[in-house]
Amino acid sequence: MIQTTDNTFAYRLHDVTRLMRKHFDRRATRLQLTRAQWRALKVIRRHEGLSQAELADNLDMQPIPVGRVIDRLEKTGFVERRADPTDRRRWRLHLAAKAHAIVDEMEVIGAGLREEALRGVKPADFEALLRVLAQIKDNLVALDGAPTEERGKS
Repeated sequence: MIQTTDNTFAYRLHDVTRLMRKHFDRRATRLQLTRAQWRALKVIRRHEGLSQAELADNLDMQPIPVGRVIDRLEKTGFVERRADPTDRRRWRLHLAAKAHAIVDEMEVIGAGLREEALRGVKPADFEALLRVLAQIKDNLVALDGAPTEERGKS
C-alpha cells in the first residue's frame, strides 16, 4: 500500500493541470475563443452529433452555461445545431466547416505545449505515468458505483 499521508500528489496534479491550461490559454489567445468555447469545440469534434446534455456531462458543466457557450459558437459560425431524428426536443451538435481549421490549430498548439512540457521526461517514464493515471481514474470511477459504506474501506 502506498503511504497516503503525503498529500503532495493531488497538489502537484492540480498544479500541472493549471499550468498546462495557463500556457495553452496564452498561446491560443489569437484564436479569440474562451476556454469553455475551445473545450466545447474539442469535445464536439471527438463526439460529433452529441447532444447539449452530453456535452455538458463531458465538460463537467451545467446545461444552461453550456447552452450559452453553444449559442455564441453557433452565432460565430463554428457550431451547427441539427434536429435529432429520433427526438424532436433534442438538438445534435456538429462542427461547422470553418471550425475544423480552428480545432486543427488548437491541436498544433497543444502538441507544441506537450512537447515542451515533456522535455527531459523519458518515454518509459511517461508511459508509466499514463498507466498509473489510468489506474487512478479507474479507481475513482469505481467509487461512483460503490455503496457509501464501502468507500472508506481499503
